Amino acid sequence: MHGFITMHSCSINGKCFDWLLISRRSCFRAGVRYYVRGIDSEGHAANFVETEQIVHYKGSKASFVQTRGSIPFFWSQRPNLKYKPKPQINKTVNHMDGFQRHFDSQIISYGKQMIVNLVNQKGSEKPLEQTFSKMVNSMGNGMVRYVAFDFHKECSRMRWDRLQILLDQLTEQQDEFSYFLVDSDGKVVTQQEGIFRSNCMDCLDRTNVIQSLLARRSLQAQLQRLGVLHVGQRIEEQAEFEKIYKNAWADNANACAKQYAGTGALKTDYTRTGKRTQWGLIMDGWNSLIRYYKNNFSDGFRQDAIDLFLGNYSVDEIEPSSPLHINKDWKFLALPIIMVVAFSMCIICLLMAGDTWTETLAYVLFWGSASFGTFAIILYNGKDFVDAPKLVQKEKMD
Repeated sequence: MHGFITMHSCSINGKCFDWLLISRRSCFRAGVRYYVRGIDSEGHAANFVETEQIVHYKGSKASFVQTRGSIPFFWSQRPNLKYKPKPQINKTVNHMDGFQRHFDSQIISYGKQMIVNLVNQKGSEKPLEQTFSKMVNSMGNGMVRYVAFDFHKECSRMRWDRLQILLDQLTEQQDEFSYFLVDSDGKVVTQQEGIFRSNCMDCLDRTNVIQSLLARRSLQAQLQRLGVLHVGQRIEEQAEFEKIYKNAWADNANACAKQYAGTGALKTDYTRTGKRTQWGLIMDGWNSLIRYYKNNFSDGFRQDAIDLFLGNYSVDEIEPSSPLHINKDWKFLALPIIMVVAFSMCIICLLMAGDTWTETLAYVLFWGSASFGTFAIILYNGKDFVDAPKLVQKEKMD
């Protein structure tokens, strides 16, 4: 299994129970962050993960399942050396066909769908939110409902208490969906009637925060029903279990993020402690830099490895040479060298001033212009400089 699993023997009020958290990643449309987005023609979503929370107590078993997955229509976000490439929605295909297939399969597997879309409702992410909302309305399926919550806007300036706004919107729906419960005699007491399908852009950081909050609310009801928690008691008041719970969900976030984006998750300080910290912001900045490097300069090889491992690419024995080895043009080596040399000379001219300030200024302007111009050329041709997959199918390129 690719994903994450943790199991803990816990005790509340002197009552021992087992608590498990399992995330299972789909092997369909598998890949890395920027090279696999949206869905394929069969309706399989990128970075689709089924997360199940399980409780065992005196032979009784309770379960709550959630899913996450990329926004389910045809869009891409190819790396191009920019920190945040602009998402592109494919304008030449019928989105509704794949969209319908995706939700048909989800309804068969899980029942009713409550979509929780956490992307920004302005900037480059806005068209994705608008298209998603429009397609849900156009599909007109009463089994699929939609709510949009601009996570970054609502929780800006460390106002993480505003997540309660979203939870309040979902309370009625969560009570309707309920959870799965089977007693010690094997009799099914309740069934989970529907599922929350959460997403952000990557379906990692924002998504995991919301999933952990929804799972906590379900667990509260389960433990009270099983008699572990007394009436009026809350999970947040059980310090030892609360620590286990928060760390497990943060570890789940890190595991899923490493498999898709190449680094641990962002915002895990909130998941672990219940509040945003300055150190957490610093670590998020560091992880973002590592993601930038990996997504631009090493993810192509990772994508090829995944496609080869899953059989999405079959090696042809009569191929004269490996498709992984492609001779690159001179500019891939020459331009970066020119940029580094020009920038170095600019710094040297600043540190070792000439006889007159006009001479120094002339040298700085010349070498500064050379380094900036070269950088602009590299950035303009960014897609040619990133590490792109060599074995990828046309469908993934679209």
